[in-house]
Amino acid sequence: MSQEAQLIWTYVEQIRAQAPLVHNITNFVVMNNTANALLALGASPAMVHAPEEVEDFVSISSALVVNIGTLDATFVAGMKLAMHRAKALGKPIVFDPVGVGATAYRNKVSEELLSLAAPTIIRGNASEIMALAGLNAQTKGVDSLYGSEAALEAAQRLSLVWGSVVVVSGATDYIIQGKRVATVKNGHPLMTKVTGMGCTATALIGAFSAVNANYFQAATHAMAVMGIAGEIATEKDSAPGSLQVNFLNALYELSEAAITNRLQLTQS
Repeated sequence: MSQEAQLIWTYVEQIRAQAPLVHNITNFVVMNNTANALLALGASPAMVHAPEEVEDFVSISSALVVNIGTLDATFVAGMKLAMHRAKALGKPIVFDPVGVGATAYRNKVSEELLSLAAPTIIRGNASEIMALAGLNAQTKGVDSLYGSEAALEAAQRLSLVWGSVVVVSGATDYIIQGKRVATVKNGHPLMTKVTGMGCTATALIGAFSAVNANYFQAATHAMAVMGIAGEIATEKDSAPGSLQVNFLNALYELSEAAITNRLQLTQS
């Protein structure tokens, strides 16, 4: 078994043993999906966004995931309080800039959140990463108009400016920290036919960052597990409705052998 596959399995076992509490301030579309994915992996999800209690939940959580998919004033207020508390407590912050570049409001909120507390890890598609880096990339709502490789320069810029690990997801996933790059080629095209799979990847990154303070490694491992589970799910039934169920089952049943036999990971 490769050293990286062995490491991934070690951290999957840690998640299952520790059941870390992952605090998600996420969008209405994916709350059920991401909560169930975290549970299937072995983590414990909290889906809490009320400003009156987010700071308390951050205090007892092992990681904070902030996803701007369905914004309103209450969500934004909660995000700011949560990120401020997480920064003060030194807890990992995973930021998903869903649809950034699509509206002035979404851009403004993203800028405010990044300035308040630089995320530990940022995950987005190519359009989102390019827009967040100030390249004025075109975006089609939450869908990317670019392949993930087009955002490598933007991801490196983001990483250097904010000190964050940056994940560009797509047919090939890129994980960037400064000049360091990991490439994950696991996954299946059918995953793009199920809403919220990118948001699920962000939540899984939260789970791995809760048990591994090497955040480049944590993000890389999460994307590998996401892709491997997607491959297993599509082999059971090649339709998007079934994929949602089979993906959760694949996460729950994930084995050391599946990681070893399927992992497509390179690093430079």
